[in-house]
Amino acid sequence: MKVAVIGAGPAGMTAAYQLAKSGVEVHVFEASSAVGGLAKTVELWGQKVDIGPHRFFSNDTRVNELWLEVVGQDYEMVDRLTRIYYRNKFFFYPLKPMNALMTMGIMKSVICLTSYLMAKLFPPPSDNSFENWVSARFGKQLFNMFFKSYTEKLWGISCKDLNADFAAQRIKKLSLWEAVKNALLGGKGNQLKTLVDQFAYPTGGTGMVYERMANYVGRVHCNRPVNRVIQENNRAIGLCFEDGEEMFFDHIISSMPITQLVNRMANVPEAVSHASAALKFRNTILVFLHVGAKNLFPDNWLYIHADNLKMGRLTNFRNWVPQLYGDKDTTILALEYWCYDKDAFWTDDSEKIIAMASEELRQTGLIQNAEILEGYVHRIGRSYPVYLNGYKENLEIVEQYLSSIDNLSVIGRYGAFKYNNQDHSILMGLLASENILYNATHDLWTINTDYESYQESSTITKTGLVKTQTTSPSIQTESSDPPEPDSTIRNTATLIYRAPPSHKPASKTGEK
Repeated sequence: MKVAVIGAGPAGMTAAYQLAKSGVEVHVFEASSAVGGLAKTVELWGQKVDIGPHRFFSNDTRVNELWLEVVGQDYEMVDRLTRIYYRNKFFFYPLKPMNALMTMGIMKSVICLTSYLMAKLFPPPSDNSFENWVSARFGKQLFNMFFKSYTEKLWGISCKDLNADFAAQRIKKLSLWEAVKNALLGGKGNQLKTLVDQFAYPTGGTGMVYERMANYVGRVHCNRPVNRVIQENNRAIGLCFEDGEEMFFDHIISSMPITQLVNRMANVPEAVSHASAALKFRNTILVFLHVGAKNLFPDNWLYIHADNLKMGRLTNFRNWVPQLYGDKDTTILALEYWCYDKDAFWTDDSEKIIAMASEELRQTGLIQNAEILEGYVHRIGRSYPVYLNGYKENLEIVEQYLSSIDNLSVIGRYGAFKYNNQDHSILMGLLASENILYNATHDLWTINTDYESYQESSTITKTGLVKTQTTSPSIQTESSDPPEPDSTIRNTATLIYRAPPSHKPASKTGEK
């Protein structure tokens, strides 16, 4: 069997890695110069940084087992600290009642509580908008303070026009009551990802996971953009590259943007093309600033809820693991901005953007008088699928068309138009490989960020993998799953990770 994977992000590399372990000839084609997609790690000024903050956390045992298989013991547990910057004040997220009370003041706290109670007594209309979904769970006052500004910066549209799926997937079941209960109980018994206060992080950066997968797969072709998928008799049979070369395969796995995939195919029905054109992506501009100081502020990242600042998120990479910065006594901060292709900001001169970001950073007061030594701009096109009201209807049309094409699997944040975290994309790659290897019939379109867990649940700790509970499968399938790779591990009450000798993915002839 010969399989092509378009895109070397978490979903694509996971699928390729799993197939390669089973002896399949896999070729991965990546348009950029490095693997990892949105989860890649780059080197700047003698330090390592991710493309934005990437927190890996999953309750899915198979995802966690794979992550540990690749990472080995080369990870640390990071204590998460994230706060909201609002009107020159800092609010812990998730909520800590005393902090919120003291920071807002008595009067503001009473107004917020009253607004919350009013939302419980007189819920806003269930119109499937982000604004009313959040207001129903936190009250209008807290929505305006802690959700509206950041969300509208991210998406560039009104919260009234943003589908509630974004909230359901990212905020999940969190409400004001859940946040208060979490604070009162000290996080005991918490099952919400939104509230997780510790996570596992690779010592070589998030991208280390996918670099190791690529080293194992071997046939990973960077700077090799795919133009289109070649079809014949409603079957995907090969790829045509930007330079005109064609290659043929038994199966194609695509994580390229779904709109590009559809728009470049031949003989696409007009209704499908029209639906695809209605799906929009948002771009990201990351500005990395090299600051001549350390111990600036303790957060992993901050959400910037300030109307006078264009940045939406600020990451401090010195607060992750020391292996990222080594013996350097400087700090790299990442300021995050979002825009559309049509916005002038997307094509602004890098020096102009660095100057603006530097000025905004100064305005926060977070670096005091520290010197900004240099800056670097990293642009990411189509990084966020936009959940505009009505997107579901258009996506369903596109899904049905792509599902009708044999030997084609569509996965990943870009490929499936899902606002995935790493664990969701890894799961997509795992199940896509099982469909090919075992003729399983996992419905990859049903994998989304609101899935609870698959089979048994577990968490990664410093000592390994610990099983927490067993749940029913939430991924729709039409056939039984393939045999478990290690049933002895899965049947124990506590799962202890057994690292490979090299702490790297097993070689094709070596022992796992």
